[in-house]
Amino acid sequence: MGSNRRFMLDNGEPLESLNPKELFLFATGECAGLTITHLLNEHTKDISNLSITVEGTLSTPTLVAESRFTSFNIVYRVECRTLKDQIVVSRAINLAHEKYCGLLQMARKIAPLTHETSIVTTGETEE
Repeated sequence: MGSNRRFMLDNGEPLESLNPKELFLFATGECAGLTITHLLNEHTKDISNLSITVEGTLSTPTLVAESRFTSFNIVYRVECRTLKDQIVVSRAINLAHEKYCGLLQMARKIAPLTHETSIVTTGETEE
């Protein structure tokens, strides 16, 4: 897995330009990613790509101080080599999402949190 992390913001802006609410979403994705990576480091090294997207819906049409999150959605996309790795990755994502990522736990207290997971096996199907 290594420490090769890349931050992609869909608006093309640098990380420093995010407002506090956007930073919360970014930090939530970073927390989930670090937690998943930590869990995976003990079990597999064959993850070629981990992408996490966090979206939040605000209570107002434009961002103002009174804007509150009304919902969150997090999407996990992973590429791994084998079916065995796919099972390990799925478990790590579930553990991070449901139990170990503190910012996901905090987001749940703010608003409903949904998630989607897409794991693709890019190599052999059995070991």
